[in-house]
Amino acid sequence: MTLLSTLLTFASCNLPELAFQVALASGSIDAPAAVHSGLSLPARMVFCGLTAMLMVLMAGPLAIRLLKRGCQERIVSDSAQLNQLQAGKQGTPTMGGLFLMAVLLLCTFIWCDCRNEYIQLGIFLLISLTALGAVDDWIKLRGHRKGLTVRQKLAGQLVISLIVAVGLAFLRRSQISGLHIFIPFVDLPYTELQFSEWSFFSGALYAIWAAVVIAGTSNAVNLTDGLDGLAAGCTFSSGLAGVCLLCLSSQPTFAEHLRIPFVAGSAESAVFLSGLVGGILGFLWFNCYPAQVFMGDAGSLPVGGLLAFAALVAQQEILLLVTGGVFAAETISVILQVCCFKMTGKRLIRCSPLHNHFLFAGHHEMKIVTRFWIASILMAMAAIAWIGIR
Repeated sequence: MTLLSTLLTFASCNLPELAFQVALASGSIDAPAAVHSGLSLPARMVFCGLTAMLMVLMAGPLAIRLLKRGCQERIVSDSAQLNQLQAGKQGTPTMGGLFLMAVLLLCTFIWCDCRNEYIQLGIFLLISLTALGAVDDWIKLRGHRKGLTVRQKLAGQLVISLIVAVGLAFLRRSQISGLHIFIPFVDLPYTELQFSEWSFFSGALYAIWAAVVIAGTSNAVNLTDGLDGLAAGCTFSSGLAGVCLLCLSSQPTFAEHLRIPFVAGSAESAVFLSGLVGGILGFLWFNCYPAQVFMGDAGSLPVGGLLAFAALVAQQEILLLVTGGVFAAETISVILQVCCFKMTGKRLIRCSPLHNHFLFAGHHEMKIVTRFWIASILMAMAAIAWIGIR
């Protein structure tokens, strides 16, 4: 009797999985559908993140050895003091973003439904910004120039961002919220900015807005990537917040309860972003102080672009100012420093971006990075908490 009950229990637990495997083997369902039939959304998010982290950890040593052969960091800036403070980083392998993004792309094909239009746009953004960053890094390493000129890099970012933004604008036509921009900081009946009903003009305005968000965030992460582990650690907390927001916006019950936009089809983007979060955690193993490898523009540009893309998909790009608060602070510090110097001839802080100010003040690099990580975690938690209590 005990044996019979054991067999029945085993059969009841495994028959669904067995039927799923038989259907997959027989060809009655294809691979992407099979993945989604066999695993829930939370499971795929976890597995995508874990897969990305483990693959980066396994590929890291080999990738670092290969990058050492011809992709070593050159410490060349306009500040002699900064060059002196960071002289120890000379020769550290860079362009580590190449293997990070390669792992993310592979995990996307494994765990995401690539028929989803948001995933297709995300893949295009990932590949394009990685290529742009790699070109910039390569020019720095092989020539006497400091990479692409500011205009060249910004033009490339804007073109890529605008293509993705146009795609998002067309996808927004089928959403209930349309081209509205959600404002999370007020609790009024009307908490959205409207570009009016869909038209060529309103679609163009939204596309410009989305392109600026993507290009701006891409540059913000690039500016933050100046100390060992700083950008990677802040990306982890900001990315986790983005995953939470995408999960909430993909479920109509949660979206209605929290009074946030419901975005059909955004669940796949949560799986996609989970891969970035897991991959960046694995990369941090090699990038923490003292760094064995830098991500370079080949990593920082697509990382920032993907964070912005996730926020746009969830229609929470305004909240990105909070979840990515460290990135925003670094960018604002550069803008204010330039404006102040041009207007008064004096510097507002010792050196921009903001982390260099503390470096010039004599703080140890690890102390600066740790405190910035803490600030990033607190801001990400505050953003999610605000969604719940507003």
